[in-house]
Amino acid sequence: MSQTHTDLLIVGAGPAGMAAAVTARKHGLSVRVIDDQPAPGGQIWRAIETVAATPRLARLGAAYGAGAARAAAFRACGAGYEPQSQLWQIEPGFRAFLTRDGKARSVTADAIILATGAQERPVPFPGWTLPGVLTVGAAQILLKTADSVPSSPVWIAGCGPLPLLYMTQLLAAGGKIAGFLDTTPRGRMTSALKHLPQALGRLGDLAKGLGWSFSLGRAGFPIIRHVAEIRAEGDGKLQRLHYSTAEGREGTAPAEVLLVHEGVVPNIHAPLALGCGVTWNASQHCYVPELDAWGETTQANVFVAGDGAGIGGAEAAEPRGRLAAVRIAARLGKLSDSEAENTAGRERATLARALALRPFLDALYAPRPEVFAPADETVVCRCEEVTAGELRARAVQGRPGPNQLKAFTRAGMGPCQGRQCGYTMAHIVAAAQGRPVEDVGFYRIRPPLKPVTLGELASLDEQAPAA
Repeated sequence: MSQTHTDLLIVGAGPAGMAAAVTARKHGLSVRVIDDQPAPGGQIWRAIETVAATPRLARLGAAYGAGAARAAAFRACGAGYEPQSQLWQIEPGFRAFLTRDGKARSVTADAIILATGAQERPVPFPGWTLPGVLTVGAAQILLKTADSVPSSPVWIAGCGPLPLLYMTQLLAAGGKIAGFLDTTPRGRMTSALKHLPQALGRLGDLAKGLGWSFSLGRAGFPIIRHVAEIRAEGDGKLQRLHYSTAEGREGTAPAEVLLVHEGVVPNIHAPLALGCGVTWNASQHCYVPELDAWGETTQANVFVAGDGAGIGGAEAAEPRGRLAAVRIAARLGKLSDSEAENTAGRERATLARALALRPFLDALYAPRPEVFAPADETVVCRCEEVTAGELRARAVQGRPGPNQLKAFTRAGMGPCQGRQCGYTMAHIVAAAQGRPVEDVGFYRIRPPLKPVTLGELASLDEQAPAA
């Protein structure tokens, strides 16, 4: 076996990737974990090793603190770990190409687990490209990694658990909130209540969410409900915001920082690049990989674990990672099929418990229709500065699909490969052509998955041939 070969290549060192690595090593597999972050933990446990020994840990909550033990177990398991490594291509077979420290190289593996997590759902609205407009997730990264608290009060707009958690963390860190524009539409609780009996199995999580809401309601900043439209305005930077509610109430306020969030969606670019099948998840309003009960995709020996398999959170990510690792270990002869099935039964029960709350949350915090129908002047593709109006005009000229629109408008051709415009484009096309969004599809993903320089490509010639 060459030094560049491993039994299992894991992409991502978040909850799923770390759990998969620990399990695979337990069963004797050689494991290589590559991750673009400088330390393990993923988004939910980002910078946990640094923060764990500081007073900041208490402010960020018990769920965040749980990552310290996971990171320690991962470090001790014996997996090869390569932080700050960007994956930019995987060839069938498998050969993965990555860049680290300005040098590109390739590694081979018998099986792959993609544990690349999720991204915040893009929320295009007039002015969203102005300096001063960020996502809640980006602000939380700054809080976790650098204890960064905005110097002026911030406006927060969106829905879901993450804005509530971040506002709680921000206040605990001494930050100030100018106001919360709650975009949850009226009547969502009614549709969510049918899932409440199942959700009662996660009563502690429900109580935690209610506790956040009650404490924020007493914090003294304005909370505007049922916000439907948002506009950010300013001369070269955010200076004010305008909002309107579903009931017709309008308001304008000065603002220096606006944080937005409308849920998260799986990162599907790597599975798409490998030719893995995806299917539309109507409850989460996004595409998810087609997976079997082990997390294996339609491509043999390619597995997806964690939020990349469908949004479920850290507690669902870990059993998904372990299930994939057990299946690979059995396939490579490290344990019997019966042993694998016995282990899988326990893991699937854990996974089911972890996902019990998800239907309730998906129904309560489903994105408002306005997220997918931005005004014509709104920039949808930030990389190529393509507006919603341009996409609408092109969408009715011969009923083009996503890849034809990419060729016509350059939307999706930029460095982000459609991560910021793909879903908005699909909904605009669906509305213009009068067909379901799931029938529209997504961009065809081509390498490289991440930007790579000519110098980095040239460094591949310096790599010795595999033995």
